[in-house]
Amino acid sequence: MQNPRKEMVDQLHNVCALGDTTKLLALLSHSSSIINETAENGWSALMFAARNGHFDAARMLLEKGCDRTLVNKSRQTALDIAKFWGHKHIVDLLTQSKGGPKPYFLQNAKEEHENYFSSTFLDRKSDKRTDSNWLKYKQTQASSIYLIFSSLSPLVSLIGAKDSVQEPEIKLCRLQYEDVKEYLSKSDVVSLIFLGVDKQVNNPCSTEAEKRGTEEDDGLVAWFALNMNNISAEQF
Repeated sequence: MQNPRKEMVDQLHNVCALGDTTKLLALLSHSSSIINETAENGWSALMFAARNGHFDAARMLLEKGCDRTLVNKSRQTALDIAKFWGHKHIVDLLTQSKGGPKPYFLQNAKEEHENYFSSTFLDRKSDKRTDSNWLKYKQTQASSIYLIFSSLSPLVSLIGAKDSVQEPEIKLCRLQYEDVKEYLSKSDVVSLIFLGVDKQVNNPCSTEAEKRGTEEDDGLVAWFALNMNNISAEQF
């Protein structure tokens, strides 16, 4: 049997996702303490309202004192979600107060044991940052990974229906050299940044490197960021 409080929280999230302000007001009048309760994935009532662009529901939650700075397990605030789905009216509502939360990808989550891009900490490889030959070689390797940014927002792909009550699964797009090579020479519109490397387990290149004694095939997976403010994401 489901816990009565959890049942009310589930109902709260559902009415916010649907934008039903009549039921929302009734729920909050009866149990105002659940306003900031989150689902297992960290989503709050405000996040569900922001996800589907329900202005009245979001405004009611704010007026009732909900916490707009809560962060879900994907490190997103309600503001991040509204921005991602292009709900400008919700973004304006959430940013009316001074000192609103920063987007999740600008926050420093030191308590986590993985970063936003990779399952391991990247080695900045300081000794290689000035080695133009090594960097140029790494840029063309099939194992190298490229992340695309525009105005500090990463290019992501979405899994899940837009009108679903459940939150979508967001995947960071990891591109390869073949996907971005035509843009690497356009220094006037593209900025290339070397992020670092991680060790690729059981990389066949490592074995070949040992045989030939080459430094290039060192089994290190290079990560690069491409800032493309003037290029549409539709091209990828």
